Formats: sequence, C-alpha cells, structure tokens
Amino acid sequence: MLFLIKKKQTPIEDPDNPKRKKFLVIRFSSIGDIVLTTPVFRCLKQQMEGVEIHFLTKRSFKAVTEANPYIDRFHYYDNNLNELIIQFRKEQFDGIIDLHKNFRTALIQFQLSVPLYAYNKESWAKFLLTRFGINQMAKRHITDRSMDAIAPLGVVNDGMGLDYFIPEDQDVPATDLPTSHLAGFIAIVIGASYFTKKLPVEKLKALCSALDFPVVLIGGKEDAKEGDAVASINSVKIYNACGKFSLNESADLIRRSKLVISHDTGFQYIACALNKKVLAIWGGTSPLLDVEPYYGIHQLAAHANSEAYKNFIVPHLSCQPCSNYGTKKCPKGHFKCMQQQDVQAIASAAKQWV
Repeated sequence: MLFLIKKKQTPIEDPDNPKRKKFLVIRFSSIGDIVLTTPVFRCLKQQMEGVEIHFLTKRSFKAVTEANPYIDRFHYYDNNLNELIIQFRKEQFDGIIDLHKNFRTALIQFQLSVPLYAYNKESWAKFLLTRFGINQMAKRHITDRSMDAIAPLGVVNDGMGLDYFIPEDQDVPATDLPTSHLAGFIAIVIGASYFTKKLPVEKLKALCSALDFPVVLIGGKEDAKEGDAVASINSVKIYNACGKFSLNESADLIRRSKLVISHDTGFQYIACALNKKVLAIWGGTSPLLDVEPYYGIHQLAAHANSEAYKNFIVPHLSCQPCSNYGTKKCPKGHFKCMQQQDVQAIASAAKQWV
C-alpha cells in the first residue's frame, strides 16, 4: 500500500559541472527486453556531455547489465517501491526515461514530477494483432522506438546495435566443454519463458539429428530434463549445457558459437548483441510484434556477403501470433505454429551458414 504524497522536485544543478544531467532509465524485465534497450544507455552516454545514467530494473535481472560500462548506478526493484521513491527524491533527476510503461513507472514519474521520456509501447496495436489478427503495428522495432523516446534530448541511433557485456570472471573455461566441441559448435537455445514459444522435444531431436555439426543446448535449470532427452539421441555430438552455467556463462557459450538457433527468448537478442548469426524460430509470438532479431547498420556490414538472421514461421496460420509473450498452452489446442515447423529447412540454413 502506497502512502507517499506527491511533492514537486526541482533538479539541482551541479556547481562543478553546470552541463551535467542525470537521468533514470526504467526497464523492469525481461532479459531480452532489457538487452533490446541497451543502445539507449550507450548513445546517451556517448552523445550527452557529462550525463549520469541510473538504471532501475528488477533484482532478478541484475546479471543482464551488471557489467555495462554506460550505466553509472543501479537500482533494483524488489517490492520496495516506497523506499525507491524516497531515494529517488534525493537524486534530483533531470528526467525519467520510461522504457517499460506500467503502473509502477507512472507512479514514480508522478511522485518525482520531472520530465518524462517514454517509448511507444503499441499496447493497443498488439491487442488487435493477437486477438483479432488486425495488424496496426507501427512496423518499427522496439529498439528503434526506445531510441525515439530520447530523440527530444538530441540523441540519435549510432547504428552500433545492441550491447551485452560479460564480466571477465564469468567466461567458461575450455575444460568445461567436451573436447569434441572445442573446434566449434552450433548453439541451440531450447528454453523460453512460455510453452508456446518452444519447439517440442521431438522436433528438437529431429533438428539436432539433421545437423552434421557439434551442438550445445542452452537453457536454464528448468530446461535440463528436456535437454537430457534431446542429447540422448547422440551424447557425443550434443552437449546439454542447460542449468550447468550462469546467465553470463551461457552468454559466453553464445559468444563462442559458430551460429545460434533460438526460440523467441533473451538469448536470441544476446546473440544479436554479440553479432552472431541467428536462426529465429517463432511459435505463439511473431516478428510482426516488432521484436525480430536486431542488428545495427555497422554490425550488418560484417555480414555483407550473407544475411545476419533468418526467421522461421509456419506460413498461413491465422491464429499466429496468439500472444505478446507466449502462453502456457496453445489456445487452439493444435500447436501448429511449432508442430509444423520445418526443421529440415532450419538445418539446411544452419549447414549453409556454418
């Protein structure tokens, strides 16, 4: 229950640096969505003289940005909104950059009474697309819309793409990988936050069987059992890393890979940030939601002779996308968006790119 009384905040100018500005950037979740906002931090830091950037996110996502050099100070939400607002009053921010847009972020801005810079969330357009199949999306990627939020500050997109920084002490030692994989491997991200964003185990088995290259399965502890089932078809070729490594260690495996095959999940965007080629598999969600793999123009130059990514979507499904984020079960019961994925086509693309 919140009992704070709104009090107008007037930013105090730093006498040592009158040009110095201090901004609070907010994005509570998730891994992928936070990674998709990273150009905001970099461009703000590099294009605004003396800017100080604070970042508010959920404590559970601390690892995603802990090594980001463009963030000066971190704040973590852990059901402590009252405490945070009291703390933020003392900071005397010059503005809030709201890249989440929900009740909590609106309350923070209301209490601090400082200028707001917010992105276009496209909530109504997403509702029309997922519920009625009516596409009124802006056809502008969420990362570009995040950059649009800070355009009034004179900050522009530098074309350098997404960022992901892995702490130096969180690399994966070569001894932690099978000898058969040290010369190179394909990373397959088998995890996802919801059922409708994941290939069924039998489809994953078929995909791995079709690949004539070492494979590392990426996912969390919750994916370990499925990973074991997939790896059981060829324990020499397929290494199940699910649940064996931290987020940043798994990101390091992505960095070491020759190619990434991924569901719509955070590691897909971490792969983009590390400029890896990505084969993106879509089920209940869709690139139509303006969230496909994202690369900067300078990153794309490194892929001049080929594509940086390719989307795999079952064609002609009127029910797809059925959700913004995925669901625990298929609303129609048939799960055609994943059951009918052409894993041979995915494997062929992987062979060509590797």
